[in-house]
Amino acid sequence: MIAAFSIAPASPDDSGSYAAAVAEAVGIVRASGLPHETNAMFTNLEGEWDEVVGVLKQCVDAMTARHPRVSLVVKCDIRPEHTGMLTSKVERVDEILGEA
Repeated sequence: MIAAFSIAPASPDDSGSYAAAVAEAVGIVRASGLPHETNAMFTNLEGEWDEVVGVLKQCVDAMTARHPRVSLVVKCDIRPEHTGMLTSKVERVDEILGEA
């Protein structure tokens, strides 16, 4: 499965930024060893259901340890028996556009 998620505390730090809190969650994703990518709005994570949900839980637990309220948005593409979809989906679109 692929999960696209965004996590942030309900309010920014004293400088008006969410970056430090988001960076901690991205660090957890990177340490998981699962295929992932981070862009300006979401982090995409690929793996088996229990692996992905476990990483999401770690991110939530880390953030709620420092912030009284946390927002988590998750969208999942669940396709049992399929792997490598994080890159192959983009490759198919690139092929159609003649950019491959």
